[in-house]
Amino acid sequence: MARPLRFRYSPARWSEQRVRQEILGPLRSNIGARAVAPRFDIGADWETHRFEMQNGDLALFARNGEEAYWMGNTETPSALWKTDKFGWQNVPYHVARWSQRELLATLHEVDPWLEDYPYLSWFFLPVFMSKDGRESTRAFFREHAAGFPDAGRRESTQFFEEFLETGVLDEYRHVMAGKLGTSDHVDRVRMSAAMGEFVAAKILTDAGYEVTPEIEVTTGHSLDYRAEDEGTNRLVEVTRPQPPGNRVAAGPVAAVRDTAETKTDGQLAEHGGGAVLFVDCSSFREDAWAAVRGERPDLRHRPAVVYRARPDGRVEGYRKGSVPLELGDAIEFVD
Repeated sequence: MARPLRFRYSPARWSEQRVRQEILGPLRSNIGARAVAPRFDIGADWETHRFEMQNGDLALFARNGEEAYWMGNTETPSALWKTDKFGWQNVPYHVARWSQRELLATLHEVDPWLEDYPYLSWFFLPVFMSKDGRESTRAFFREHAAGFPDAGRRESTQFFEEFLETGVLDEYRHVMAGKLGTSDHVDRVRMSAAMGEFVAAKILTDAGYEVTPEIEVTTGHSLDYRAEDEGTNRLVEVTRPQPPGNRVAAGPVAAVRDTAETKTDGQLAEHGGGAVLFVDCSSFREDAWAAVRGERPDLRHRPAVVYRARPDGRVEGYRKGSVPLELGDAIEFVD
């Protein structure tokens, strides 16, 4: 499975002739590539190339007199196989900006409805235009409402658009976008769990905390977030139970207990305590959540917060144990 889009860097001089011979030629022979005019100017001292394949793949190439950058969701020409890879933030500004504009224009041409969500389009661009995951990741938002039940794609996508617009995860874009995956099929359970981490980040942000994802702890594991303000520094681990209809558990209450227990016996047990467990029931339909809310099942791990978010921004939940985070501005508690 291919990873989210990154750049390949060639510290060599590329002439027009070399581009035709070592990039366009092999791609044309193998997958019917054709060179087309780039849609945007790059500026500065760069020459640009855009290659489109018969199967819908796309590749971009930018060069100057000393170096070159390649990005594509297609096969890599052999002349670039041994080149190093770099993230978007580690390449020249003009190259990153030009590539972004080319890819976004193509994305919105193929999936026009995403044009109404420019920040989300940009944030998830490395997976929305990836080699293997471009169809599945877009379909997850388009056909599965990003994991929200009983909701439409537009209200669900707007929920994440508004949160991502805050910019709190911009620095961690490659890691966080990559959580959605680049599988060639929609894995709704795994993808919904990934979006649960975005819901958790929104809750912590709305509550006034600064969030840092992927915190490595002494056991060698990583917990999902560090939440900080002037007087608080806490680790948070997120888990999302599968909806009752998708699992063997007898019902929604058992689903919450079982999922929390799995997390407690795994990462949290090895960590040795101190982390707050977030149990995100946002994949539950209203009747399933009503059962959980009514019983408020106990969990083996404390402190814990069990909640359900909706695309309109409302979050309802309850606490178990002494939760060392002030979440009243983000969650309507029923305990």
